[in-house]
Amino acid sequence: MTDTPAPGTNPPVRLTVSSNLLIAGSVLALLLFVLGLLTWRVLRDNVAVLRLNEPAPDFTLETFDGAVVSLDDFAGQGVVLNFWASWCNPCREEAALLEATWRAEQDQGLVFVGIAYLDQDPAARRYLAEFNITYPNGRDKGGDIARRYAVTGVPVTYFIDPAGQVQGKFTGPLEPDRLNVFLEQIRP
Repeated sequence: MTDTPAPGTNPPVRLTVSSNLLIAGSVLALLLFVLGLLTWRVLRDNVAVLRLNEPAPDFTLETFDGAVVSLDDFAGQGVVLNFWASWCNPCREEAALLEATWRAEQDQGLVFVGIAYLDQDPAARRYLAEFNITYPNGRDKGGDIARRYAVTGVPVTYFIDPAGQVQGKFTGPLEPDRLNVFLEQIRP
């Protein structure tokens, strides 16, 4: 008996081992290509390198009180840019120090700006109220500012001089002596 198809029907499709390998290889190549594109996109969007004495990335931030500020607004002033979160215990350790220093320094050409990182609006507002923080603060809603500053955790604080150059970065809760050393580097 032969395998001849009945009249008016198509012959059965027979896949050989080599055609199965070709299909599997094509699917694997397509998956690797898509994975490569996704990896490239993530790395391209998330890699930021900030060096000392180079310009700080500009940003626009809507504060919790509805104002809009950008780094350019503070040209000619030293800027303390602090990334924090309400759920971060080390952020809580430094909150009172940052507020007290802001109050003492705000008329000396220094400005503090807080950016809530990976935080929810109500929790961030409660944090600000708990520590009676009065310097400008807003939530980094899309994470764009954190990406520009290569933030991967909190707290992290950048110190930007009056010319807009990054003069320092500190990861972890600041202590008074260390904060004062950085402030001296960015005073107008």
